[in-house]
Amino acid sequence: MTEVYRAIDALIAYAQVRLGLGRADTDYARNGIFALLGLDSYPGQTADEAPMSVPSTPEGLLSAFTDACIKEGLFLREEGEAYRDRVMGELMLPPGTVRAVFSHIGSRLGPQRAADWFYRYCVAGDYVKKAALDKNPRFEAEGLVITINLSKPEFRDPKKAAGGNSTKSGYPKCTICRENEGFAGRNKRTLRTVDLTLGGEPWFWQFSPYGYFRQHGIAVNCEHTPMHVDRMTFVRLMDFVDLFPQYFIGCNAPLPRIGGSVLAHDHYQGGGEILPMHRAGAYMTLHSPVYPAAAVEVVDWPGTVLRVVSKSRSDILEIADAIRSKWVNYADRDRGIVPFDEEGAHNAVSPTVVLTERGYEMSIILRSNITSEQYPDGVFHAHPEFHIIKKESIGLIEAQGLFILPGRLRSQLAGVEDALANDVPLPEELSEFGLVYREVRERTPSHDPARIHAAMQAELGSICKRILYNTAVFKDKEDTVGFMESLGFTL
Repeated sequence: MTEVYRAIDALIAYAQVRLGLGRADTDYARNGIFALLGLDSYPGQTADEAPMSVPSTPEGLLSAFTDACIKEGLFLREEGEAYRDRVMGELMLPPGTVRAVFSHIGSRLGPQRAADWFYRYCVAGDYVKKAALDKNPRFEAEGLVITINLSKPEFRDPKKAAGGNSTKSGYPKCTICRENEGFAGRNKRTLRTVDLTLGGEPWFWQFSPYGYFRQHGIAVNCEHTPMHVDRMTFVRLMDFVDLFPQYFIGCNAPLPRIGGSVLAHDHYQGGGEILPMHRAGAYMTLHSPVYPAAAVEVVDWPGTVLRVVSKSRSDILEIADAIRSKWVNYADRDRGIVPFDEEGAHNAVSPTVVLTERGYEMSIILRSNITSEQYPDGVFHAHPEFHIIKKESIGLIEAQGLFILPGRLRSQLAGVEDALANDVPLPEELSEFGLVYREVRERTPSHDPARIHAAMQAELGSICKRILYNTAVFKDKEDTVGFMESLGFTL
């Protein structure tokens, strides 16, 4: 049992340095861990057993703890994740103290420093799985950022999104309710949240455990209310970037197939990375005499995006809401755009905002989740020939140019690359990758593995760009210009 006690002592020392565990609480925390493991004795720590240095993240210490406990029969390997969560929950500051520290740093040093501290704390507490995130392949191609998510399974069920992945017990009501803070049923003992006020209402902020980009987090309504986009959505998004000008923030379209994985609870996503869509130029810039201090850019982007730019919050609000109101009722059957039918609403917008030297830049992505006999998964969804690469919903993050591809692709695409390098046909189990195989071969006739791998990355960028074009409700930018002209905007 010596290794178990040594691993616990190392975690205690880590918590004193990284998690704010005070000396007065050390025995209490250690005894809490002993209770979890059913230990009723302690040999004590000798000076030469004290760790010489403390790592910045607990991954190695937790692995040593898990291995030691499994070796001694204290729990099974499949129980390791739950025990890690329980132990770190014992060592972290309680939620109220975390909020108090966040507020104190914010009042003295500003919200950016407070957000940076909170992120580091969530990493240190093992809620944000940075060690796992850093292993995800990530590269740029065709002006997009492509990642392969090795940490989470593929998500293909829109019905779960509509329900927010709710539990049978009804508590918490969904996966992002604040009541998850410390909830054992979802291994959330390390979850910590901080308070926000958006649109005069109580919201909270938490970081994503498996974030897709730097400091990826979600702002969540304290009230469990369904996702929606209305006039106040634009107000809340601007309130958020007023608080945290270093972040972008956006809202998924609140409909199945084009929204996020939790539609049952109103929330926004954001973080500290400027995504490719925000960097895209303007195909055309339009103005209105009603709003002389504002401009609307038809964004040069594969999807259909309008960017409203102004230093005036009121101008942003009025123009953005006019676009929303126009689009949710917009019909064009020749293009397959049907706003309502017997299944309900099909048109929605996905707004996202950043603060720049130009002021607020509110990008509004026009979305439709209409289906057809030819495209049962969505007319404006990834088309079937691309489903082997991406069948999940194209939500807010991907619509902005950061694609999260399923972890299975790492081994599958490696198999395709091997077949190309050896100049042999695809094996039967990879037959669905015929399009990828042919197009990569067209990109490079070389059999050099390095060149094939580079060509494969370029191919993924090309496919993701074509998927974005699939989602465009207007395939011609001039049609997007015409949409804005109907709202009184001209060159």
